[in-house]
Amino acid sequence: MYMDFGLTFEKLVLIGVIAAIVIGPERLPVMAEKLAGLVRWVGEYVRDTKSRMRDEMGPEIDDVDWRKLDPRQYDPRRIIRDALLDDSPASAPVAAAATTATATAAVASAEPVPPRIPRERPVFTRETPPPFDSEAT
Repeated sequence: MYMDFGLTFEKLVLIGVIAAIVIGPERLPVMAEKLAGLVRWVGEYVRDTKSRMRDEMGPEIDDVDWRKLDPRQYDPRRIIRDALLDDSPASAPVAAAATTATATAAVASAEPVPPRIPRERPVFTRETPPPFDSEAT
């Protein structure tokens, strides 16, 4: 996978010049050697990880199209629109459930609604303050 980070050749040269000035000529060879060791270690780590993944997942790991599985390519609006407009048999139970729910709501609205009985609300005063939970604050 390639990541750019907006680095160009000119920026890398500038970073190298600043690093050479900050580190100094005495420590520059030691730091360059450490950087080379770090790059070598990262490369070995990536190769080891790839081989372990191939061993655990099997040879079919090479057949996977990883770009197709990239979540950045999916637009949630398009996914929802496609799901709502899909006329496949898998969406038929959803449509039937929606129709049943609409019919049930129509029947329920035709029935008379019982009158609502108002509840007594507590009255809070200085003598009877509302409950307070000291752990909730």
